[in-house]
Amino acid sequence: MVMAQTLFRRLHELHANLQLDVLAPGWTLPLLARMPEVHEAIPNPFGHGEFSLGARIKLGRSLHARAYNQAIVLPNSWKSALIPFFAGIPMRTGFIGEARWGLLNDARKLNKSTLPLMVQRFVALAGRADSPLAPSIPGMALAVDETRRQHTLKKLNLNTNQKIAALCVGAEFGPAKRWPPKHFAALAQALNQEGFQVWVVGSAKDAAAGEEVASLSLGAGINLCGQTNLDEAVDLLASAAVIVSNDSGLMHVAAALNKPLIALYGSSSPGFTPPMSEQARIVSLNLACSPCFQRECPLGHLDCLEKLTPQSVLDNIHKLIAQP
Repeated sequence: MVMAQTLFRRLHELHANLQLDVLAPGWTLPLLARMPEVHEAIPNPFGHGEFSLGARIKLGRSLHARAYNQAIVLPNSWKSALIPFFAGIPMRTGFIGEARWGLLNDARKLNKSTLPLMVQRFVALAGRADSPLAPSIPGMALAVDETRRQHTLKKLNLNTNQKIAALCVGAEFGPAKRWPPKHFAALAQALNQEGFQVWVVGSAKDAAAGEEVASLSLGAGINLCGQTNLDEAVDLLASAAVIVSNDSGLMHVAAALNKPLIALYGSSSPGFTPPMSEQARIVSLNLACSPCFQRECPLGHLDCLEKLTPQSVLDNIHKLIAQP
């Protein structure tokens, strides 16, 4: 969803007085609320893999009266193209995906070598099928409301008297994308000794990892995992002077906030979904066995992250902060 902002911005570049509405999962709506390009965010009630044909037909027909000119379908699934079809939107654009002929009447064939990055694929859908590729990708920028940010800090009893380092310890995909808690803990201690207040940020699913980091760091890292909703987590990252993150959704949020960011890569690759920010520094050992794109290390050792030392990450933080 964060990377989709590149498409939203490109659409506004191409169309004056554009009204752009986004149908998206309810939990992503706080991100869309921070994108001034979006006129209205419409909750998509269907979970991943859920078919519910009757409900999709009903939702599509309820959107018919809005008389949209075009729908751009970003997911490649067949069912994701149903709602624009039943909404009667005259132009329905997207990549062919799961044989969506008919549901999409502006179906594009994806050339992965020409468009290796996800953001390139998104932006390519903004123009006509025969349009040349955009010379550049629009940047991302999530808005931050200062009053709301201060409210979040007050709610969590946090202060910013010291400079803040945020550690994002989670990664939804699986353990092979997560830097070990012991490494995060050692980094938290080192940053604390350098005058940083260290916040460990993540969802409720990351609470155990966050607690382990807090414990192993002897309290140097303050565990905030599971204590915030997504909107509040964005406020925490907006308060940080530097962010260290696994390859995760919060990594992309940090990039869209234009924060100094150390992005840690193990089993995955920045070749498809890198952090889109000049303030980001990608750190990876680039071992022969990685990227394997597996949820768990198929070799059982997770060397790509185990051997990525806290000192090397700290050195990269120093270089990042020192650069203009």
